[in-house]
Amino acid sequence: MRRLVVKFGSNILTNGRGILAPSAVRRLVDQVADLHQAGTEVVIVSSGAVAAARARFPDLQRRPDLPAKQMLAAIGQVRLMHVYDRLFNAHGIPVAQALLARGDLGSRQGYLNARSTLLGLLRHRVVPVINENDVVATDEIKFGDNDTLSAVVAGLVDADMLVLLTDIDGLYTADPRRDPSAKLIREVPAVTAQIERLAGGSGSTHGTGGMVTKLRAARLATAAGIPMVIADGRMEKAIAGAASGAVGTLFLADHGGLDARRRWLRAHLGGRGAVLVDDGAALALRSQGRSLLAAGVVGIQGRFDRGEPVEVRDRLNSLVAYGISNYAATDIARIRGSHSGAISGVLGYHHGDEVIHRDNLVIVPADVDQAREAIV
Repeated sequence: MRRLVVKFGSNILTNGRGILAPSAVRRLVDQVADLHQAGTEVVIVSSGAVAAARARFPDLQRRPDLPAKQMLAAIGQVRLMHVYDRLFNAHGIPVAQALLARGDLGSRQGYLNARSTLLGLLRHRVVPVINENDVVATDEIKFGDNDTLSAVVAGLVDADMLVLLTDIDGLYTADPRRDPSAKLIREVPAVTAQIERLAGGSGSTHGTGGMVTKLRAARLATAAGIPMVIADGRMEKAIAGAASGAVGTLFLADHGGLDARRRWLRAHLGGRGAVLVDDGAALALRSQGRSLLAAGVVGIQGRFDRGEPVEVRDRLNSLVAYGISNYAATDIARIRGSHSGAISGVLGYHHGDEVIHRDNLVIVPADVDQAREAIV
């Protein structure tokens, strides 16, 4: 295993009362250190910032508003990183903190900057510890859970595997906390609608994630050619066991994978607006690998400029694809329904025959219910 992304869930970092437990963190750090010293590059996506601040600021913990949570996150990030730094330093391993929000990856330059930084840290044998930047993130620009973030990071650094450590030892046929006959599923070839139904409503006590978000992460990671494992992080040598496939539920990778640019497109979780297309264009995009031409466009939603990410939606408003638009929304409104040869005459300039070139499109699987359920 050359490069591993490991996500630590809140429930394996806390003491059962939602307070960060340094002993639990130490057990995980020791495992990462063993892998690091064996030559594996490890990136940690860590929950626990809010938990790290709860004990010291119970008044903020009692407040339900977003500013209180953001203050707890700001306070807790310092305390959490202090714990990581101290524990990794005992092994002679340097660590670095990286706080990301979805908006940070909202441009190709931002995506490439984040990728370059993380890969540079790994080359220097530094363990990056990543969390969402809750202090500045809002619902519109945040990943929302560290399961999704970890899948984005796995694609960002070309990981060989993504491991999600939680307080359950994998995906079951039913919720094992309620159904004693539930059986562990050891291998999932693909995240289908049937697999997604197994997630139910089970969630985590102290974190924002649950099995639903873990399956979303699995869909993202495996689509990028990265296998993923869900495993119980409270077990001895849980990380090595998950990485070897000995424990947990393994989600097999789609070996088609994605190139870096398409992986970047998947990382958007949503565009600046949407281009609405007719049935013929939707079919050509989904089934024939075509570019999107102005002739197939029937409308637009939102405002966006040339070169910005957009959603492509059909007449039923179902998501078809994400892409980079060759034209601004105002231009597309003028050329929609036109043949490509007429674009110059309508606009007075020409940025290409395609509204979105096929090389800048990522098609969304037909069984995905909503865009943000499957694409990051």
